[in-house]
Amino acid sequence: MKLNAKKPMLLLLTLTILSVEVSGFVKTIGTITPGKTFATASAPQADPSHDPALHARQARAAEIDARFRQAVTMLHAKQYDHAVTALHRLLELAPEMPEAHVNMGYAMIGLKRYSLARDFFEGAINLRTAQANAYYGLAEALEGLNELEQAIGAMRGYIHLSRSDDPYIRKARAALWEWEKELARKTERQ
Repeated sequence: MKLNAKKPMLLLLTLTILSVEVSGFVKTIGTITPGKTFATASAPQADPSHDPALHARQARAAEIDARFRQAVTMLHAKQYDHAVTALHRLLELAPEMPEAHVNMGYAMIGLKRYSLARDFFEGAINLRTAQANAYYGLAEALEGLNELEQAIGAMRGYIHLSRSDDPYIRKARAALWEWEKELARKTERQ
């Protein structure tokens, strides 16, 4: 069963944006909620002459927000090459942001580059094991690679991590049913 090209959860309801400090520690600097401006973007900007470090962090956070929003817009418009460009820059700025890895995975699926998509989804899962939409995307990528047994496992992971009222649960269960049925047919032919 080929899943619909519309991807679930390209953007989580609220995302935590991370900033990696020079010391190597990760510091939370704000959140994005769809339809609202990045929390620190509307805050007064630091004067670069008085606090250059804060100004640099604010500029970086603003660019992270802009690139993330740009990528999501391009994904929804099915402009996958443009999404990849924005996501590449976003991953340079925030390599520890699992949502960026997930969205790059969906861009790769849109370009039918399933092996790369798998790698990005696995990267997101390595960063945050409870990133449910990474499992859904991983299942799609594995289906594209014709690795149905692994796709089934990934989709089961998605179902396990999702809330019972998740709107994509039915679609996920339908995909599982189709994949299991297809595997059974393959087994019968052997």
